[in-house]
Amino acid sequence: MTIDAGGTAVTEEAVGSLGAGTDPRLRELLTGLIRHLHDFARETRLTQEEWERAIGFLTATGQTCTDTRQEFILLSDVLGLSMLVETLNADRGPGATESTVLGPFHMTESPVRELGADIDLVGSGEPCVVSGRVLSQDGTPLPGAVLDVWQADADGFYDVQQPDLQPPGNGRGLFTADAAGRFWFRTCVPSPYPIPTDGPVGDLLRATGRHPYRPAHIHFIATAEGHAPVTTHIFVAGSDYLDSDAVFAVKSSLVEDFATTDDPSLAREFGIPNPFRHAQFDLVLTPGAKA
Repeated sequence: MTIDAGGTAVTEEAVGSLGAGTDPRLRELLTGLIRHLHDFARETRLTQEEWERAIGFLTATGQTCTDTRQEFILLSDVLGLSMLVETLNADRGPGATESTVLGPFHMTESPVRELGADIDLVGSGEPCVVSGRVLSQDGTPLPGAVLDVWQADADGFYDVQQPDLQPPGNGRGLFTADAAGRFWFRTCVPSPYPIPTDGPVGDLLRATGRHPYRPAHIHFIATAEGHAPVTTHIFVAGSDYLDSDAVFAVKSSLVEDFATTDDPSLAREFGIPNPFRHAQFDLVLTPGAKA
C-alpha cells in the first residue's frame, strides 16, 4: 500500500479492516475512534517522539492502577471526559437529582450499616449529620431505596489511600432508607483535598500548570426499584475550589449547606454532641426500567 502525503489512505484502510461480523455498535465506536485519532495526528502534525511519549504515558498510567486505585479513571476525570460522558447520558427530567462523576475511589464494597450509624470510624474531623429522603420524581417517597456513600476523611484521604492509618470501610456505608424514604447517618464534615499526584496524572497536571484540588464533597449512589440509579456528589457550600474543581464535577444544584445546628434534643436523637453541623437534602430519582 502506498500512503498518500496526508495519510488518509491508511485511515480508510484501518476503518475498512473491521470485519463484516463486527458488532454494529462496536463498528461505530471504532470507526469514530480511528477517524478522530488519525485526524488529531494530521491536525497537530504529531511527531514520532511525541507519539512514543504518549505511549509511555499511557503505559505508566496502566502500571499505576491497582485493586484500590484507578489511574485511568483519574485521567478521564482531569480531562473532563468523565463529566462529559455523564452529561451526555443524563436524561433525568425536571427536579431529578443531577448526576456527576464516580471518581477513582469507589474501588471497595461499602459495609452495610444501620441508619444513624457513624461512618467516621477514626473521629478525624468536625462531627456532622447528613439526612434527607429518597423520592421519586413526583415526590413519592421510595422506601427501601439503597444509598452507597463514601467520602475522604477530614485530612482528605480515602481509606484505601491509608490502609495503615484508616480501618477498611472508613468513610463508607451502605444504607437502606426507611418506610418513609428517609435516611440519616453521622460522619465528619468533608474537606477539600488534592487528587493523587504521585502518578502520571499528577505529572500531567504539573506540566499544564493545573492544581489538583477538589472541593469538599460526599459521594452517593442512590438506587430504588423501578427507577434509574443516580451517581452524584453533595458539595459543601462555601468550600474552596467550587469554581475550579480539578475534575469539573461541580453542579450548582448539588451544593448544600452544612449548617451549624444548636438543638440539644435533635442532637440527642442523632447521638451527636450539640451544637453540630447538619446537611439536609433529598435525592430524587427518575422512574424507569434502567437498572
